[in-house]
Amino acid sequence: MEKRKYLGEERRIKILSILQERNSPQTGSALAEELNVSRQVIVQDISLLKAKNIGIMSTSQGYVLSTVESDSLPFSRIIKCYHPPERTEEELFIIVDHGVTVKDVKVHHPVYGDLTSSIMVSNRKEVKEFLRKIKETNASFLSELTEGVHLHTLEAKSEEDIDDVVKALDEAGFLLKT
Repeated sequence: MEKRKYLGEERRIKILSILQERNSPQTGSALAEELNVSRQVIVQDISLLKAKNIGIMSTSQGYVLSTVESDSLPFSRIIKCYHPPERTEEELFIIVDHGVTVKDVKVHHPVYGDLTSSIMVSNRKEVKEFLRKIKETNASFLSELTEGVHLHTLEAKSEEDIDDVVKALDEAGFLLKT
């Protein structure tokens, strides 16, 4: 039996429905297969939905729907870090082992300005999946553009959790003093 092919607005409504029903990130490839279109069509659909101010986030694990700002944890802080690529796993494990989420990574490029990428890792499994995708695709870390200097937005349930992470990162030599 041939899969149904969704067209235009109907397909975008179906994408929203899928993101609302599922609690896990959905990759562009998985959505494309399910909706019988190319991954590029999904990327374009996501862009059109975002243009309508629909809160879809592109994370390293796939697309997620952020219905309201309160989806994020109540406390956040931006920290400045430095390390070579081979210490990325260690840095991320320190953070998530303290119950803190790494929302994103940001670098300041001399030509392109601020470049930010959503990471959204909260546990070791998500960190390992993020790193697997980097390795599998032979992608570079954003921090390689700035010789290891980067910012992370951290989110946590309490200010103390973030304070504990900052202390642990400092002790491990990851924090960049400004």
